Amino acid sequence: MGDNDILVVVSKVKSYIRAKAGMNTSGAVAGVLSNLVKELCDKAIENAKNDRRKTVKDRDFS
Repeated sequence: MGDNDILVVVSKVKSYIRAKAGMNTSGAVAGVLSNLVKELCDKAIENAKNDRRKTVKDRDFS
């Protein structure tokens, strides 16, 4: 996986924002959200490693 890969479904994000607030969504949002998701996943991976597990669980995101 590359650093520039998008990890969110952009159409779903745009639909959510339009339904919730009636607003449009900039094209740059996808990259920002993907970076946030990557950071959360990296932290969760570290939490799983610290517990000596090879499975990332929901609790690792807390």
